[in-house]
Amino acid sequence: MQRVPVLSPLGKPLMPTKPSRARRWLRDGKAKIVHNDLNIFCIQLLVKPSGVETQSIALGLDPGKKFTGVAIQSAKFTLFMAHLILPFPEVTKKMSGRRILRRARRGRRINRKIPFNKRAHRQKRFDNRRQGKLPPSIRANKELELRATKELIQLFPVIQITYEIVKAKGNKGFSPVMVGQKIMLQWLSKVVQTNTQEGWQTSTLREQLGLSKDKKNKERQAPETHAHDGIALAASNFMKYEKYHTVNTRGCFCKGEVIITSAPFKVISRPNLFRRQLHFENPVADIPNNRKRKGGTVTPFGFRTGDLVQAEKAGKTYIGWIGGYTQTEKTKNVSVYDHNWHRLGQFSPSKVKLLKRSTRLCVAI
Repeated sequence: MQRVPVLSPLGKPLMPTKPSRARRWLRDGKAKIVHNDLNIFCIQLLVKPSGVETQSIALGLDPGKKFTGVAIQSAKFTLFMAHLILPFPEVTKKMSGRRILRRARRGRRINRKIPFNKRAHRQKRFDNRRQGKLPPSIRANKELELRATKELIQLFPVIQITYEIVKAKGNKGFSPVMVGQKIMLQWLSKVVQTNTQEGWQTSTLREQLGLSKDKKNKERQAPETHAHDGIALAASNFMKYEKYHTVNTRGCFCKGEVIITSAPFKVISRPNLFRRQLHFENPVADIPNNRKRKGGTVTPFGFRTGDLVQAEKAGKTYIGWIGGYTQTEKTKNVSVYDHNWHRLGQFSPSKVKLLKRSTRLCVAI
């Protein structure tokens, strides 16, 4: 049976409770509904709780290049599962476009027919190639994982985080999943006690728990793709690896008991924001001596990019996030996108209702 997160009157996470008990507390005026950025149904007590003791609850993080699995598990219940859609592809595309435009501007500005020391560019002041910085695409991935983790820790009394570390096979330069592991572990250790686990251990424990794994289509937004690995990582805090050896075989198995139950499953992404630019890269043919506006996070209709809205069109109702707008002499509309950032359509501002201001998170409803 699913469990509902409970907060104390001071906002401290307590042990989750049954939905029936949560409804009874709401009916009797002993609790109220608390909204959060992950759209998880949560209540906060208005009276002194009968007890503040909590059981051991762990959080598992299965990081990837494009997707990450998250799960919260106790010894008796699975409390939450999530599938994070990481911004790696979009950030990489934006950085590539920025690099092309920068090189084009530099090529137009510099006259290479004159001596090098007389060219119109600033000489380097320091070596900026070895600063130990994270690439923007990797940093965006890790920041989304950290944001989701912090939001969950505010709802559940998590005492341990298990993070899967990745080791590239063969003679490879690096793997995008491996980059940033150390800094991510540093960030997590400042929040809650964190330990690590290798992939083969996760696989062994997942099979022993009877959880399936979809290895063919990792884009599928279901618990079988990545969230089940998160459950196995979290469950490792309640089970121990023990080696066995017989005459013909040897290996290891997990000793202990963890009960896997149904739990809420969320698909989480972030809005694909386009920062304000003076104009598009190329002029528009039908607008002489002018270029169309590009990017920005505000609209003249009171909405901002990333706001959760309800829109109506042709008798149908859509729920999505604001992604931009168009304003000409004849038309005025806003674009609404789903959590995958696929456009649902363009709607008249009068047919769009604001539900929630942008939290920089898109949670599938």
